[in-house]
Amino acid sequence: MTTEILVIGLGNVLMQDEGVGVRAVEALEGRYNIPDSMIVMDGGTTGTELLEPMRDVKHLIVTDSVNTGDPEGTLIRLVDDEVPAFFQTKISNHQLGLSDLLGILQLQGQSPETVTIIGMVPYKLENSLGLSPETEARVEKMLDMLVDEISNRGVELNQRDVAHDGFWAAHAKEGCLPCA
Repeated sequence: MTTEILVIGLGNVLMQDEGVGVRAVEALEGRYNIPDSMIVMDGGTTGTELLEPMRDVKHLIVTDSVNTGDPEGTLIRLVDDEVPAFFQTKISNHQLGLSDLLGILQLQGQSPETVTIIGMVPYKLENSLGLSPETEARVEKMLDMLVDEISNRGVELNQRDVAHDGFWAAHAKEGCLPCA
């Protein structure tokens, strides 16, 4: 069975703003009911483990921190031809793994129909659990872009009656890893 939409959040939550992609998908799951036609994953810093879930997906949406040379906090959206299977310029710390996976899927004839990256240029990359205040303030806009992208792919999301924090957001608020 083909998955309609796969949303993967990439990033290292222990390196402050590097974890913005993971935190964006946590916010998505915490605020919206996810329909059966859609899978939302915390991809963290994994690599080949993502190959199987990405196989034969109709629409792949990836959220991540990106290094574009733009000012800190800049949000970007790259779609299809703008996201080549083998990148010329590395814009994400996870791009090599992602580009390799897309290349393998292309060779096997199992590429997603569409690929979108929604990213943000990080403010701070320090050994710290939790986003910088500047990035925390931008997650809402990143989430809006993510919800719009999902809507553009034909899936309307319904907000939860009661929103909740994701695992990493809750632990960052408590300032511990993991909290007892």
